[in-house]
Amino acid sequence: MARESVPGDGGSAPATGDIPASGAAEIAGSDAAHLAREAPAEAARERLVGGIFAFSAYFLWGFLPLYFILLAPITGWELVGWRILLSLVFCIFLLTVMRAWRPFLAIVRQPRLLGWTALAGAVIYVNWQVFILATLSGHVIETSLGYFINPLVSVALGIALLRERLRRLQWVAVGIAIVAVIILTLSYGALPWISLTLAFSFGMYGLMKKLANMSSTHSLLIETAALAPFALALMTMWHGNGQAAFALGGWQTSLLLVLLGPVTALPLLAFGGAATRIPLSTLGVLQYITPILQFSIGVFLFNEPMPGSRWVGFFFVWSALIVFSTDAFRYARQPRPEPS
Repeated sequence: MARESVPGDGGSAPATGDIPASGAAEIAGSDAAHLAREAPAEAARERLVGGIFAFSAYFLWGFLPLYFILLAPITGWELVGWRILLSLVFCIFLLTVMRAWRPFLAIVRQPRLLGWTALAGAVIYVNWQVFILATLSGHVIETSLGYFINPLVSVALGIALLRERLRRLQWVAVGIAIVAVIILTLSYGALPWISLTLAFSFGMYGLMKKLANMSSTHSLLIETAALAPFALALMTMWHGNGQAAFALGGWQTSLLLVLLGPVTALPLLAFGGAATRIPLSTLGVLQYITPILQFSIGVFLFNEPMPGSRWVGFFFVWSALIVFSTDAFRYARQPRPEPS
């Protein structure tokens, strides 16, 4: 027996003839027009949200030197230990709240992903340790230089490890950056090893994250879990000597330490949200917010020395970045051939 159509019942489609053909075509056309109007608006909203995420991430990273200076009585070694452990705790909390343990367990069963991510953890440890020690010892300007030249170092790593080919303007940018490093080496009287270590470690970290290709929360959890035994050993040593921050500092120090987990993880999560919503060319320009803020903090707040020769070196760095960004924008706006 045929089932009758009931108003409001979604279980069956209306019988032929319920809606005139002209009416059906008119409704379909209206729906299509509505979707056509909605698509650009939705894309614009996504780009706006992605831009806010990216700005937030780079803005927070830019002010990290001030946060670490507030914890200055704590040594850089202990500070990194706390950063690892508290980031691990915060990631566990996030995965529990988001109920994202099932995909994480699927990742754990893949040795290749685990290996790349654990290696990324070792590299980011070097980055964190050098950054904090440099900040606490009055070398914030050198840390900013590392993040200024990081995009160019990433290009160099792409050539050396992925056999990528550079466009002409990219070669020009790399050449200008090499001149800048030579000038700054002469100015400092030695290689700017803090800047180069930060740039290469973060560049390698990005490369390993690309090879692992997983969410930022899952990745950071594995990275910090791999580093946790080392951090625990460090904490045990400090507690054994009676020099631990929780034992010597007041409640303000303890609170700042507890917040170190979110302060580390939230910019990474915001960056992950931005990367899926806005073009890489836009991310590439916004990333300079971080070193600009760090440079300004070093020069204007901490009054770090900046003789004329260093200004010249930084001028060459900024010139290289202008050339590099111009090339990136031109390439991003070129029409791509449609797949056949």
